[in-house]
Amino acid sequence: MTVQTQVGPVQILDEQQQGYLNQEQALLGQLREVLLGFEAAPEDLAVLRQAVASLTDLFLLVIVGEFNSGKSTFINALLGQRVMPEGVTPTTQHIHILRYGSEASERMVENEIIIRTFPAEFLHQISVVDTPGTNSIVRRHQEISEEFVPRSDLVLFVTSADRPFTESERVFLEQVRAWGKKIIVILNKIDLLETQAERDKVLSYIRENAAQLLGLKPEIFPVAARKALRLKLRAREQARAGQQEGTAPESTQRGLATGDGMAATVLPGDEQEWEESGFGALEAYIFDTLDEESRVRLKLLNPLGVAERLVLAYHGTAQQRLDLLAEDMKTIENIEAQLQLYRKDMEADFANRLSRIENLIHEMDNRAEVFFETHIRLTQVRNLMNTDKISKQFEEEVVADAADRIEHGVQDLIDWMVDRELRMWQSIMDYVNKRRQVQVKEGLIGEVGGSFDYNRRELLQSVGGAALKVVDSYDRQAEADGLALNMRDAVAQTAITGVGAVGLGTAIALMVGTAAADVTGILAASMLAGLGLFILPWRRNQARVRFHADTEELRGRLAQSLRGQFVTEMDRSMERIREAVAPYTRFVRSQNERISQIEESMREIEERLRDLRSRIEMTPR
Repeated sequence: MTVQTQVGPVQILDEQQQGYLNQEQALLGQLREVLLGFEAAPEDLAVLRQAVASLTDLFLLVIVGEFNSGKSTFINALLGQRVMPEGVTPTTQHIHILRYGSEASERMVENEIIIRTFPAEFLHQISVVDTPGTNSIVRRHQEISEEFVPRSDLVLFVTSADRPFTESERVFLEQVRAWGKKIIVILNKIDLLETQAERDKVLSYIRENAAQLLGLKPEIFPVAARKALRLKLRAREQARAGQQEGTAPESTQRGLATGDGMAATVLPGDEQEWEESGFGALEAYIFDTLDEESRVRLKLLNPLGVAERLVLAYHGTAQQRLDLLAEDMKTIENIEAQLQLYRKDMEADFANRLSRIENLIHEMDNRAEVFFETHIRLTQVRNLMNTDKISKQFEEEVVADAADRIEHGVQDLIDWMVDRELRMWQSIMDYVNKRRQVQVKEGLIGEVGGSFDYNRRELLQSVGGAALKVVDSYDRQAEADGLALNMRDAVAQTAITGVGAVGLGTAIALMVGTAAADVTGILAASMLAGLGLFILPWRRNQARVRFHADTEELRGRLAQSLRGQFVTEMDRSMERIREAVAPYTRFVRSQNERISQIEESMREIEERLRDLRSRIEMTPR
């Protein structure tokens, strides 16, 4: 059973081939959607689009090789007439697409592509493409040759016997094979090799190098294209002369019908030279072995090779991005870990610094003990009667410079917090800037999804820029003053009311002074109540207990206010850093999810391409 669907203008597909075609078109459509989501390079999308379009186009036979390897001569020999220009310098500067036409013509259809027509019957089913030399000194010539390879269904790689398998040919052949193309090697100009031993040596050299490059042994056809062309042209001239005289030469070879009704044959007596040219075996392969079914098979395999090439490149790039994003995730985790460590270290250091401030109050407590034992005694009755004097002594010996020292301790605490926050911002900035230098490796083809790396670097730059802005604009004195103001307000709100616009030291002095006033008030009251053997010790103990209670309350309130303000400032500092990193964090997480899905789709498409290729290749011929 057949279905009336064409791969080209002539080939009719059977049911199995139609099924392969439908699967292939759907699979390539799915790949296109994935590549669009991956921001694939426009030139790669164009290659895929051309591969899909080629499924319904003529079989495309692409001729490649170095200039002066005889590509144009080879095509002319195939046609039996000089259609393509020949020469010792690069004569093919454009892509030439040779198609069937009732008469010879040429026209430029787009930049550097020329359509030529010629009345050769085999061009009904096969289009022949002549490309500029791969080693042309004009770089653009080689580029357009490389660009056209993905469109081909079969590549005839022409190398010259006088310089077989040059370095540029080896490089180009690797690129051709990377697209999954079937390659036939044409060793041209074998007539330059005088002995069979020389030919065998060159063939062995090409076969070994091709096997290393391609991983298989391609079919190699040694030919002398110029000799074959000369023989066909001589037969044509004889045929033309015979037509004019009413006779025609006897043909000894299958003719290739041309537009003028004549056949490109060889004359009797030229059989030996024709055999030596090796052209008959090559024509038999192209027109007999490579029959319609084989061409359909290659036509179906061609887009698979293109798709496999694109999947390989973009799948690799997706994995590179995922690896990069994994490191970015580690960067984010490291920043958060550093923040937690920063906080833990700060809390430990803060506890030590707070203990030193609290010790200042404990020292005042100890001085009070000495004061009570020294001055609140019966032997000091006269002095105790002078409340102003005892109050002054208490201020000088107990309170002393406690408020100033506490303020200095708090100021040291403030300076430490300010410096540590600045250092944290600097470390974040340095860390992110180092990470920003790491970029995703580009894919094997095109410029793969340039916006990904651009966006990533921009976001990293914004994080580093935010940190740099903080560092550059960091006014240490203003930060310290602001923090001191917050501390003063916290102390005032915790301990007393109505402090107003006073400094931290003044607020603390008022608190300490209140405790001192309580003690001297107790002592004054003891004088009014009269002194006695038992009353004075009781009053002294009462004053001691009251003072210790007041200073303990002072210590607790001061510690509470400083600890509360420390926690508040730490929360603010860490939140500012997290906000600076947040856009980068969101980008990394969203991209990781998106590219993971793309990578999974690529893997699925890769497996389906492999399966479809296997089924097409295993189809019985």
